[in-house]
Amino acid sequence: MFAIHELCRTIESGFAPLSCTCTVNADGLLMINVFDPITGRVDLLLTGVSTAKLTNSRAIANLIGELRTEIRAGRRAFAGGLSDCAG
Repeated sequence: MFAIHELCRTIESGFAPLSCTCTVNADGLLMINVFDPITGRVDLLLTGVSTAKLTNSRAIANLIGELRTEIRAGRRAFAGGLSDCAG
């Protein structure tokens, strides 16, 4: 099991070249904010993320991988929406 500050540090380091902040609320749930460090554009904002299943490196890596996939999918969907409107 990871200490909460180690868990957040690991999550925050998993999104380069984007920036990420990971904070813990009073209930022990995480808020993960992934954003562009230059423009400040938020690419992903999750609140209420439980740490119950984040008990080992594999679980944390899987979470980061899933979130990176979501970010990429969101960018493709947005870009696709723009090209549909331009036609």
